[in-house]
Order: sequence, then structure tokens, then C-alpha cells
Amino acid sequence: MENILLIAIMHGVKMNSKIEKLIKQFAKLPRVGGRSAQRIVLSLLQDKTGRASNLANTLNDVAQSVCPCPICGVLMDNENGSCEFCRDRSRANGQLCIVRDLGDVWTLEKSGIFHGRYHILGGQISGVSGVTPDDLNINSLPKRIKEENITEIIFALPNTVEGKTTQHYVMSVLGNNDNIIFSELASGVPLGGDLDYLDDGTLSLAFGGRKKI
Repeated sequence: MENILLIAIMHGVKMNSKIEKLIKQFAKLPRVGGRSAQRIVLSLLQDKTGRASNLANTLNDVAQSVCPCPICGVLMDNENGSCEFCRDRSRANGQLCIVRDLGDVWTLEKSGIFHGRYHILGGQISGVSGVTPDDLNINSLPKRIKEENITEIIFALPNTVEGKTTQHYVMSVLGNNDNIIFSELASGVPLGGDLDYLDDGTLSLAFGGRKKI
């Protein structure tokens, strides 16, 4: 079956519309190209252990039961009022780390270098992708900073044009505040780099050597 489908795909032969639709859905995922999507779908279709059904059920369960924390944006079970980071009083140390997405939170947590709270923007400003400030979790920041007595805001955004643009916009929204230190990761983060590509040592140096903005 795999050979038949691969030949069909390579030569533009029309295939089953449902299979084609599934491949296109997987291909839309970040960092999954067309060929990778084909391999994933072929693997699921040929599996005899019920993996495809288990995957479908798990995806449906997650889609129905997981939602963003209303405070910081971390994904959590929707029966809770807020996520574990916002409920943890030991993290109320005045530090707020602004990140692009949940993957960056996982990267920082794995490294064990940050013990404050997070704020997920849900992306970054991009003219190419059509992402505007209104699409991001920014407007809630001023109120949160005041309520949680934030004294340092750490930007852990990608070292890209989009990341810097987003950082500058957030700072413009927050305005001048002598009671808050704004800082960003040190030069250990390479130009164009994402947090999830850095090893723990490099990330630790970049975070520990963060500089004031």
C-alpha cells in the first residue's frame, strides 16, 4: 500500500480524497513538510494496533479539555481556574518572563534556570505572516504587572526581526516605569535563534547574563 501511495503522490496520480485531505492537514503543522506528512499518514494507515484511532481520540480529548490559562496563556485543563505556574506562590518573586509560545516555557522549565512566572504572547508581530498586536496576548500585561507587583520583565523572544519588533512594541505599551527593570537574554542566543534549539548550557548563560534594555 505504501509503494502505491508514494507512486501516486510522486506522479500526481489522484488518490483517495480522504487520505489526501489528511496528508494536507498534517502538512500544515509547523516543521512538517509534504513528504513528512505523507510518511506520517502512511504509517498510521498501515498500523494494525489501533494507533490511528488512539491518536484521533487523544486529539479530540485535548481539543475539548485544554484551554489557555486566563492569566498567562499556558495551556491547562479547563476545569482549573488558572495554571500551575500562576497558582504557585513561590513563583511570585516579581519576575515575569515574556515568551512566544508554550514550547519556550517547556524549554526554560527543562533547563531549571527560571523560577518566576510566564506570560505567553501566542506568537510575534509579523507583517509577512499578517500577525498584528491585536492577535497577541499583550493588552492584559499592564493590569497583570500592577496586580502581581512585577519588578522585572524578562524578554525571552526569538533573536529575529519579528522578535525584536514584538519586544519593542510590548515595551511601548507598558511605557516608562522606573519601578520595573526590562531585560533580555544575552548574546548567547544566536541571530535568528529560537529557544528550543539551544542546549541547556547556552540557554543558562544567555539567561543568567541577561542585560537591561
